[in-house]
Amino acid sequence: MTSSVAHILQAQRIFKNYGDIRVLHDVDLEVAPGTTHAVIGPNGAGKTTLFKVLSGELFASAGTVRFEGRDVSRVPGHARVRGGMGRTFQVARVFGENTVLDNMTVAIESRETVKTLNPLRFLAISRSSALLDECRSILGQLGLGARMHERAGVLAYGERKRLELAMTLALKPRMLLLDEPMAGMSPGDRVAAVELLARISKELSMSILLTEHDMSVVFALADQVTVLNYGRVIACGSPEEVKASPLVREVYLGH
Repeated sequence: MTSSVAHILQAQRIFKNYGDIRVLHDVDLEVAPGTTHAVIGPNGAGKTTLFKVLSGELFASAGTVRFEGRDVSRVPGHARVRGGMGRTFQVARVFGENTVLDNMTVAIESRETVKTLNPLRFLAISRSSALLDECRSILGQLGLGARMHERAGVLAYGERKRLELAMTLALKPRMLLLDEPMAGMSPGDRVAAVELLARISKELSMSILLTEHDMSVVFALADQVTVLNYGRVIACGSPEEVKASPLVREVYLGH
């Protein structure tokens, strides 16, 4: 279900300093419900820092972050996840010694335990046939159904990224934050991942914010694009508007 607010995520006048070094300078960003918004820019532009501020891994030095209209500027990342944000990382974070199914079970148990505030429900949940059905369904949608009893550590890199996404989706977030989701993927995995994210966005009406270097991915997925350079927003608009910007072509896309 999409949010009733105008912007599911809104950042206003974000500044971030590391000591005397200013990394983000007066950054605004808005994500409308049910849309995909990409943040792009050269290396060192501040994309990762902005992503960490928006997801709660870091707090801004100044400025406001709102999620579904609520001020979450000083809410840590784990609490933002409980509040409806789902996040993946540049390097997939899965439990390599555990099976694919066990990884999914942990994600769903975490969701249900937070919901009920009762840790004693872990055992009952883990034995639930409904949980297994949910795991199979999500893994099947992401092409991992046949690997569910294998250790996550033996999966190919693209498969581990898909497992991390499956675990994130199991939390039933209202917004996905994807940090370089295609990093390290083969061309084939990248094509499959683009198709998967497009399907997730459409079928679940889910809002997505992503950082990504691959412009073919960005322009295939994004409804809106924000371009950073030296910690400042230099352009924001549709993919067509961004591609047509002389300044963006000069500093990032090339002529």
